[in-house]
Parts: sequence; structure tokens; C-alpha cells
Amino acid sequence: MADYRTTLYNEVLHLVSRLKAIDPRKLSGPKGLWENGMDIVDVVDIILAVEKKYAVVIPDEVPVYSIDDLVNYLQLSTAKS
Repeated sequence: MADYRTTLYNEVLHLVSRLKAIDPRKLSGPKGLWENGMDIVDVVDIILAVEKKYAVVIPDEVPVYSIDDLVNYLQLSTAKS
């Protein structure tokens, strides 16, 4: 399962990196999206891109503050499928 999480993390990391033109090294680690200078519009763009790529819907009440938050939600949603 760790390999799946690592793969998923790297995919989301590179998706966000390409979408926002930020070096993936700056996005990895404990820093949240807000700490990388992103605003609410950036986060919504990221959520929409993740939803499209993984064919999921991330509800508004799901907190998304970091790459880890996105990966955690994707893992939970795919485990339910």
C-alpha cells in the first residue's frame, strides 16, 4: 500500500507543480499550499484538476491544505470503490 501512496503522492505533486509552475521540491514536505503563496483560487484550480484526473468529487467540506490532504482523500475514495 505504501508504494501506491508514494505513486499517488508523486502524481499529485507533479500535477500541482505543472498547474501552478512551482518547483516540486518547494511543494513537497510539510508545507501547505497556502505557505507556497497560493490563494483560494489556486486551491480551487488544483482541486478541479485533481477531480478531473482521478474522476472523483472532493466535497467542499473536505479540508484541503496540502498535497497530503489531497492524497489522503484520494486514498479514501479509491478504497471505498
